[in-house]
Amino acid sequence: MNERFVKHATFVVERTYAASPERVYNAWANQETKAKWFSKAEIFDFQVGGREYSSGGPPEGPIFDFNVIYQEIVPEQRIVYTYTLDTGGKRVSVSITTVELIPVEAGTMLVLTEQGAFFDGLDTPEVREHGTNEMLKALGKALAEGDDDDGNGGR
Repeated sequence: MNERFVKHATFVVERTYAASPERVYNAWANQETKAKWFSKAEIFDFQVGGREYSSGGPPEGPIFDFNVIYQEIVPEQRIVYTYTLDTGGKRVSVSITTVELIPVEAGTMLVLTEQGAFFDGLDTPEVREHGTNEMLKALGKALAEGDDDDGNGGR
C-alpha cells in the first residue's frame, strides 16, 4: 500500500494591471472573457453557490478536472471560491482561493491568496504557485490586448 500524505500550504501572488477593477472583475465574471485567459468552462455559474467546471491541460497531458464552488462575490472587490483538482480519477488537491481587487493609481492591484491541501505528492504548492503566476500573466495579456468584451477596446 502506498503511503498517503497531505501537504498544506498558503501562497500569495500580486499583480498590478493597467485596467479598472471593473474590467479585471469582468475578466473573471464573464464566461467568454475568462475563456480568453483560462480554460473554457463547461459549466459557468458565476454567483454565490454557483459552480464552474472545466477539464483540460497541456497538449502533452495530463488532463485536469477543475471544479469550483463560488463562496463569496463582492463585485469589483473580492471573489472567494473553493475548488478541487483531479487527474486520472485521483484527487490532487482541495483549495480555497481569495481574489482581491484593489484600486491603485496605475489601475488595479490583484492579490490572489490560495490555501491548499495537496495530496500524496500528486501536485505541490510550488507547481501550483507557478501555474497561478502563468494564469495571471495570461490575464494581464488579455487585459492589455483589450480582450474584455466591454466594447471599449480595453480602456
